[in-house]
Amino acid sequence: MDAHLEKLWNTLEKVDDHAVAVRAWGGRLAGVLAAGGRLLACGNGGSAAEAQHLTAELVGRFRQDRRPYAAIPLHADGSSLTAIANDFGADEVYARQVLAHGREGDVLICLSTSGGSPNVLAAARAARVAGMTAWGMTGPGPNPLSELCDEAVAVPAAETATVQEVHLALIHLLCDAVEEAL
Repeated sequence: MDAHLEKLWNTLEKVDDHAVAVRAWGGRLAGVLAAGGRLLACGNGGSAAEAQHLTAELVGRFRQDRRPYAAIPLHADGSSLTAIANDFGADEVYARQVLAHGREGDVLICLSTSGGSPNVLAAARAARVAGMTAWGMTGPGPNPLSELCDEAVAVPAAETATVQEVHLALIHLLCDAVEEAL
């Protein structure tokens, strides 16, 4: 456990300067949500779980009791997910939902430890088509997702678990910034 915690601590120190960017995202996202916009979030596996965690904090609450905000985890609709995968292929499962649910000015957060997941990359491309802002949280950069998103935070860690743990810390920082701005 000591070696794992040491890797996590060292990685958190390396992304400390990204905290300013994530806090800025929170302020901008608060403006979008307060104006009736929405957040869409996507990822695969553990990143999907983190996308759902983020959206739950916005629909429910993070720290403060407040009104709920529109936030949708794109992997959570099993019927749409399987229908899209069956009819259009797995690479389109998020992109079609972005085009269906996203509106100009909305925000898409893409989580990918590799930064190369084809379905997450397609979602970022679809966000551009829809006039949305796309932010990425990835593993080590440079990577394709970081380049496709309007802004991205690349976590410089070799292990997927460490990347995901840092993403969760950044998600909580984002939620804190949203609530602070609201």
